[in-house]
Amino acid sequence: MNHLKIASAAVLMLLFSQAKSQKTTFEKPDQPVKCKNIRDGKFLRANYPQGIFYMTIKDNIQTEYFNNGKDYIKSTLVFVDDCNYKAIVLEKTEKNDPVQVGDVFNNKIVETQDNLLKIQSKVENNQFQIIYVKVKK
Repeated sequence: MNHLKIASAAVLMLLFSQAKSQKTTFEKPDQPVKCKNIRDGKFLRANYPQGIFYMTIKDNIQTEYFNNGKDYIKSTLVFVDDCNYKAIVLEKTEKNDPVQVGDVFNNKIVETQDNLLKIQSKVENNQFQIIYVKVKK
């Protein structure tokens, strides 16, 4: 029973974090958009603790880490142009995650400001926006 309460609390925290992340605003967006910022580095989700999610990109391989880094989804990135790219899922560790090996996410960088990147992502008939924070070295 305690596992159920912990899982419910985690889901609520995740939903709350998603709601908070959607409030991240770009007050002075870069003109033009700095799309090449996505090509390399470590990224967090806006207002998410690093233990819930972080992502690395190096040599066109994107790895998203969850569950304090115990689980991951690894994708290859294929750039159509500077601001548009496909993420093709190569492997994953979490069996219950709805993302499947072979899924193709069509991504577009729609806005940047300093170390923030707003990505519009589509997979099949689903579309959503994600805001990443690039960790400065």
